[in-house]
Amino acid sequence: MCSEGEALRYTRRISGPLADRIDLYIAVDRVPLKELVDAEASESSAAVRARVADARGRQHERNHALGLEVPTNARLHARDLLAACGLSPRRLERARVVAERLGLSARAWHRMLRVARTIADLEGADIVGDPHLLEALRYRRGHDAGVTGRTPP
Repeated sequence: MCSEGEALRYTRRISGPLADRIDLYIAVDRVPLKELVDAEASESSAAVRARVADARGRQHERNHALGLEVPTNARLHARDLLAACGLSPRRLERARVVAERLGLSARAWHRMLRVARTIADLEGADIVGDPHLLEALRYRRGHDAGVTGRTPP
């Protein structure tokens, strides 16, 4: 076990270009045993697998309809991301402003868009909405606070 300060110092040692290649930063706290024992049944693996298969099918169909040869969001070229996301100009501008405040690199911006598109696909949404963008940006916050040593706005 190390202190929060030690963990933060260690995280800062990860270079920006390397950290940009990681899509999700999620802090996982210890779950008290009582919560595990008293927990209600969670979603089954089969249900999760079906939801993921459906999302991948949506990705493949959308990319094919856009004339793209790639089956999944992870394979989308940066130039094709905006078309796949279906962002309105206003929503795109708001996302850009937030990303600039966070200091996202171009690579981190594209990875965030891919994650937002995938979140929307998992929900069955045809376009990426504000909740999808915000969730994807939240997954970047762990990186931005740890590597830069500052808490994003």
